[in-house]
Amino acid sequence: MSFSLFGKKSSKKNTVNHENGPKSSTLKKHEPPAHDRDPSLPVSPDSAVGKSPSQEQENLQPEATGGLFKKLKQGLSKTREFLTTDVDDLLLGRKLDENLLEDLEEKLITADIGVTTAMDIVERIRVIRGRIHSSEDLKARIREEILKEVPTGPAEEQPYILSEITPRVILVVGVNGAGKTTTIGKLAARYGQEGKKVVLAAGDTFRAAASEQLELWARRSGATLIRHKDRSDPAAVAYDALDASIARNADVLIVDTAGRLHNKVNLMEELKKIHRTLDKRMPGAPHETLLVLDATTGQNALRQAELFHEAIGLTGLVLTKLDGTARGGIVIAIQKHLGLPVRYVGVGEGVEDLQPFDMQTFVQAMV
Repeated sequence: MSFSLFGKKSSKKNTVNHENGPKSSTLKKHEPPAHDRDPSLPVSPDSAVGKSPSQEQENLQPEATGGLFKKLKQGLSKTREFLTTDVDDLLLGRKLDENLLEDLEEKLITADIGVTTAMDIVERIRVIRGRIHSSEDLKARIREEILKEVPTGPAEEQPYILSEITPRVILVVGVNGAGKTTTIGKLAARYGQEGKKVVLAAGDTFRAAASEQLELWARRSGATLIRHKDRSDPAAVAYDALDASIARNADVLIVDTAGRLHNKVNLMEELKKIHRTLDKRMPGAPHETLLVLDATTGQNALRQAELFHEAIGLTGLVLTKLDGTARGGIVIAIQKHLGLPVRYVGVGEGVEDLQPFDMQTFVQAMV
């Protein structure tokens, strides 16, 4: 689905601050803040913070080349080139022998599809290798075998279909540097273009630039931002944001969260507290708990998914930065290992580069 944040005259939105005393609404004018973050963490390439207005507008423009598959194929170019460059030469004047099958298995493993999955795929290809006569035959068989390993249900965003439950509460979690806040901004833009009233909760009160970055996205997407002062209780921010969403008849509330506290245990306990607080204010909330993962971290992303899922119970995943890695197979590994649906994949800096995930389209673009 293509959409743009241009085409409607932009208007200033309220930023609600609950720092001291009763709730109030204020309008702020300020320059985009510096990218205040831990220098040891990787810088998210899709972060809007620190970019000039012209750069921001460029990122919000729809791609003229268009086409969901074409965008996905472009974004997965590194993975596809890594997997298929040698495949194109494998059968050039040669038979698909054991040496070539071993090379293929190594490629699949290096692309982070997973050791067991790679071995299973190659074993099934080994059985029918006599029917493979060209590189195109081999690539078609690889695609077919990958799809056998994972669910390939319909591409509809089932959890995001807004029902009679309003507001729809989405809790977004993930470590710093994964593109969590930027993903929230892009989701807000998506819903805004669908005519939904969106509220954002600045629940990452521990990172200096997080609220400012989210405020930029709120203004660009037309959402309302609920924030407290730095170091406030994130659960209190989430509660007040849900309260405000109900009072304003909002369609969607998206809650940002901290990605790094003093240690892993503290982080997970804080997320559990936010979860309980939302459920207390609105039984059944959050209706979605999404984990944002940096695909360039490979198998480490799988470990993160395991820890978050064990602690708070995830309902879906968003994988970012697939355009910056040759290890796009991690999508296959995570979905197979955890059984969690991948809702979106990020294949570039623009808003439209956060694309609804469909496994068949993904595999077609990858191999």
